[in-house]
Amino acid sequence: MDWGGPSFVVIIVAISTGGWIINNWIRAKHGYSLEDEWGGKTERADTAETQRIKAENRELNDKLDTMQDRMIILEKIVTDRGYSLSEEIEALRDKPVRDVSQNSDAGVPLNFGQKEKG
Repeated sequence: MDWGGPSFVVIIVAISTGGWIINNWIRAKHGYSLEDEWGGKTERADTAETQRIKAENRELNDKLDTMQDRMIILEKIVTDRGYSLSEEIEALRDKPVRDVSQNSDAGVPLNFGQKEKG
């Protein structure tokens, strides 16, 4: 191949043009704005499907923000120093046992750690 001849220049221009066409085709396929010959951008018009997808995306982002806020609140509840499950269980164990026959809503008393007399 003659590197100094006009065929080399034509091949370089053809490769550059082909790359630009392939680049714009890929960008158009995936919904990006297109480039013109001078580097300017051409925005695509929103279709009904694109608008629907954007609305759904906003809705999902709002849901995600709400869920993150709820998760933060739950983390605060669980990690709060005043909230200790073991302390609450121990406090329940220290309560006097009520007679089940007097109150039908009392439930069944659990006598953990108490030895039976007899």
